[in-house]
Amino acid sequence: MRTEPWSNPHLPQEAEIVERIDESDRVFTLKLRFTDSTQHDAYRFAPGQFNMLYLYGVGEVPISIVSDPEHDELLDHTIRRVGRVTDGIAALKTGDRLGVRGPYGRGWPLRELEGKDVLIVTGGLGCAPSVSVIQYMMRRRARFGTVTILQGVKHYHDLLWRARYEEWAHTPRTRVMFSADTGGPLWPWHVGPVTGLFEHIDLEPGSTLALLCGPEGMMAATVRALRGLGLADSAIWLSLERSMHCAVGQCGHCQLGGKFVCKDGPVFAYSDIAPLFSEKGL
Repeated sequence: MRTEPWSNPHLPQEAEIVERIDESDRVFTLKLRFTDSTQHDAYRFAPGQFNMLYLYGVGEVPISIVSDPEHDELLDHTIRRVGRVTDGIAALKTGDRLGVRGPYGRGWPLRELEGKDVLIVTGGLGCAPSVSVIQYMMRRRARFGTVTILQGVKHYHDLLWRARYEEWAHTPRTRVMFSADTGGPLWPWHVGPVTGLFEHIDLEPGSTLALLCGPEGMMAATVRALRGLGLADSAIWLSLERSMHCAVGQCGHCQLGGKFVCKDGPVFAYSDIAPLFSEKGL
């Protein structure tokens, strides 16, 4: 499933912040509605796509859409403060407005996922690109096989969305497990790399698709582990991050070999990028 920008791909459309949620000291979620109701009703996206959020007079940044495309009325974006633009967006309040361009890129392979077991492996806030596809599957649970969600974080206090994970864990045929590189006195789950959780799950390589997002080093280690367990390269899908400035494949900042992450991704089958993935400078 793929959608194209519903308006001029170079022109931000005005959106209002309907709700703001502070997830942690440096992470927050904005729920947006386009100020033009016709534009809002016409907007369509696929799980795994992203928008460019534009702070007037400052600049714009690519941010994953974490809403369910067919269920949620508002457009949710979870943002980490990491620089000038995101610091500026963090200062906005409910009722303030910003620009939105999108949606862009290729999302998760929804058709291929139907009828399959799904393994989702994420790291840190890199889990954001997976939230919309997890929500999509949870609300259409009968279409998919067993869903296993493995979330890794650096420190135990980095774990976001605990209530949401708990809700998913109580959904039939769904398992949620966590790991932290550094645990704590109250951390009840695995301590170590997220791949250490693989020994606690049953995986049928011929009927499983894996969805990965997070730091590239974590994804590279996960790919090696999954291949060792018998998963084919075409059964492993990754959401990549690169410096995306234009989002339409013109500036070249997100080039990956002969591909552009902004328009050929950000979601790729590993079989399509195996020679390029984790190569320094690509």
